[in-house]
Amino acid sequence: MVIAAWSCLLLGAGIVFGTAGDTFAIAIGAPLSIAGAMLLLFGLGMPGGASVDPEELAAWAPDAVKMPDAGRAMYRVDTSLDPPIKTSILCGRCGHLEWIQGRKPRAYDCIECNTTLWVAEEE
Repeated sequence: MVIAAWSCLLLGAGIVFGTAGDTFAIAIGAPLSIAGAMLLLFGLGMPGGASVDPEELAAWAPDAVKMPDAGRAMYRVDTSLDPPIKTSILCGRCGHLEWIQGRKPRAYDCIECNTTLWVAEEE
């Protein structure tokens, strides 16, 4: 809404000031600028984004699904940014999802299918 308002304001001002006092240009540009000002006030007065429930956010987990094999086992690692820091590791070969406390470990072997997903030297 705010972007549309600024666009109307700039376009209307460009039409009005870009022509040398043409009556038709003023008749088009002035209402466009006024509409842009009203849109700007309306857009700035709108309430902010949707609120997120912290408990729902903390309970999020990736879907435990198998991933296609791309020459080696695929995996997905998600680490939370807010404390408590925890990391989810999804093995793409068997679809096993495991949660560990802290950040991504330097190496990981899936406990379900015993596949080495990564070692720090490979990355």
